[in-house]
Amino acid sequence: MEASGHPPRVLEPVAGSFFPDLREIWACRDLVYYLARREIAGRYAQSAIGVSWAILQPVLLAAAFSVFLGLLAKVPSQPGVPYPVFAVSGMTLWLFLSGALQAASSSTVVNEALISKVYFPRAIIPFCYLFPPLVDFGAAFLVVVAAMLVYGVELHLQIFIVPLVVLVGFVNVLGAVLLLSAANVKYRDIQQVVPFLILVGLFVSPVTYPFDLVPEAVQPLYALNPAVGLLEVFRWALFGTTETALYVMLVPAAAGVLLLFAGAAYFQRTERTFADVI
Repeated sequence: MEASGHPPRVLEPVAGSFFPDLREIWACRDLVYYLARREIAGRYAQSAIGVSWAILQPVLLAAAFSVFLGLLAKVPSQPGVPYPVFAVSGMTLWLFLSGALQAASSSTVVNEALISKVYFPRAIIPFCYLFPPLVDFGAAFLVVVAAMLVYGVELHLQIFIVPLVVLVGFVNVLGAVLLLSAANVKYRDIQQVVPFLILVGLFVSPVTYPFDLVPEAVQPLYALNPAVGLLEVFRWALFGTTETALYVMLVPAAAGVLLLFAGAAYFQRTERTFADVI
């Protein structure tokens, strides 16, 4: 019995629930806030240049690709878009997707001590790990806009669609990391697989080359990668020049729904065993 005379409240997973209980997660919203703030604050703790890394990474990578692909290999960009602007736009969105995927997929194992001591909705952990890459994206996006202005690329009204593109990307990554972070508790191979998939994804996604460069015969298969549609819609919102087929742009929305449902179901099914296995 507690000092107040009331029995202690025991928190445990909802029996028979197929998905994480959103009401339970909402009741723990303060925990979501503090964990997300901890991850954002700790991302660049004791870093010499802090959040400037969020700007330097896409700029330096875009500069490297501009030299080796744009200048030497003569890889084209979209019509009317200088290659450096094209490259930095792709790298900005790609670093958000890949950074969130890599950080959140190992989040359950990293928080082993927290998981093994007290019960709370475990889905909160990978969810909170998505916010630091999101903050980085916001800083890097300002660089994309600045690069467009420097190179004289016209800003279009559809730039206001960018938050919707980021939201769809967020949902895709959330579904994927719910799957991966839950699987990582039992199968530590995930820590090796995710960086490899991110490296492969950089080359099989139109980050530094246009979608039209892919042979037309394999474009439908190529477009099954959700990152393809996200990058195409993102660049259409920025430059208004892409003529990609509608189905390419709809794939990320459909994939996001499927990944989120599959990830949430798998996470909820395995969540009870985390404290024992981890």
